[in-house]
This record gives sequence, structure tokens and C-alpha cells, in this order.
Amino acid sequence: MTTTSEKQKLNGQRDATELRPAGLVGPRGRRRPALLVAGVAMVALGALAVAWLVSSAGQRTDVVVMARDVAYGSTIVAGDLGTTAVSVDPTVRLVQADDASTLVGQVAATNLARGSLVEPADVTQMGVVGPDEVLVPLPLSADRVPAGGLAAGDRLLVVDAPPLGADPATGAPESFQARVVRAGPPDINGLVMVDVVAAAADGPALATRAATGRFAIVVQPAQVAP
Repeated sequence: MTTTSEKQKLNGQRDATELRPAGLVGPRGRRRPALLVAGVAMVALGALAVAWLVSSAGQRTDVVVMARDVAYGSTIVAGDLGTTAVSVDPTVRLVQADDASTLVGQVAATNLARGSLVEPADVTQMGVVGPDEVLVPLPLSADRVPAGGLAAGDRLLVVDAPPLGADPATGAPESFQARVVRAGPPDINGLVMVDVVAAAADGPALATRAATGRFAIVVQPAQVAP
């Protein structure tokens, strides 16, 4: 008796398993020792870099930080100061936490904002009003205040101005050097009171102009001394 497979062969048909193509085996990739060594080296360098960063971050120094705002020209008290641990570049000069007591009684040489780190140049032992100097308050209407405002430390030239509506005086107007100590907030009329320091000899003339309002101000570059 003829089996089914034999019948299929006789009829020109083959088993499906006989028609399946042989599987192809791809060639094995060649190993590249140079790339392997380079990869290991990069991993090692990365590990060293991470270790260095962690070590650097751990080297923190206790320094003085402002606990509250202190305006330029104000005397520093113990409550103004705090300490914090920071990681800073060695080239940056900061006041060490152990030296915080030396700042008490000194005068702020700039506006010191709460949270800012204190540098030695931020304070001075001299007061705002030095020898042979006087403090004069200048009332500035809104149209006389610069668009950017005035800040402590700004240097001004206070210039004579003619009465309102009058022609400018012939020749160069008289002027006086001054330095801003404080600039108050504008009142309901927009008037800003600015305390300035000037030479003692110019004090009476500045006070007279402040009383009459016959003056204008010119903001000078920071490097120009009063």
C-alpha cells in the first residue's frame, strides 16, 4: 500500500520541511582591542572627575553673610551679620566667620543686601561724613530725578539753575561736587529727598540752593572723585 508521502512524491509534491531554506549564519564580528581600551579609559576618567567634583564640593568654608539689608553709610551691628558655609574659589576674598566681630561698628561702603557674602572692601572704618565734609539734604522733584534713579555712592555735580522760565545765565554756571549717601522713596507728590555729602566749604551754598530749588544735578562717572 502506498503511503501519503509516497503519493505526494509521486504526484510531484514535496514535504514542506524539504522546501525550507537553510538558515544563514552571519560572520562573527571581529574584536577591536583599541576601542575596548579607549572605552575603559573613558570610564576611568569619568570616575576620577566625579570623585574630584565630590571632593571639591565637600571643601566648604565658613564665611560672613548679611542677615538683613544694610544701606550704604550705615553702621553695622552684630544683628546684621550671620555665617554660612560655602565653596568658593580661593581667589575670591571673603570675610571669614571667625572675623565677624571685626565688622561690628564699621560702616557699609556699599549697599549690603540680605543674603550677600561680605568682602573686606564692603566696609570701612571711616564714617559717611569725613573730615571737612558736610551732609546736605537735596529735595528733587520727579522731573529732576534720573530715569534710573539714584543710589548710594553715586557722584553728582550740583549745578546752578536760573529761575523757572528764565533764560540761562551767560557763562559757565557755578557747580559743586557731591556724593549720594541715601535716596529716599518719592512722596505722594513725587518729591525725592536725597542726602549728599559735600566739602564743608560748599555746604552753605548747597543748602541755599536746596532751599530755593534753583539747581540741577549731573550724574558723574563712578571713578570721578568728589
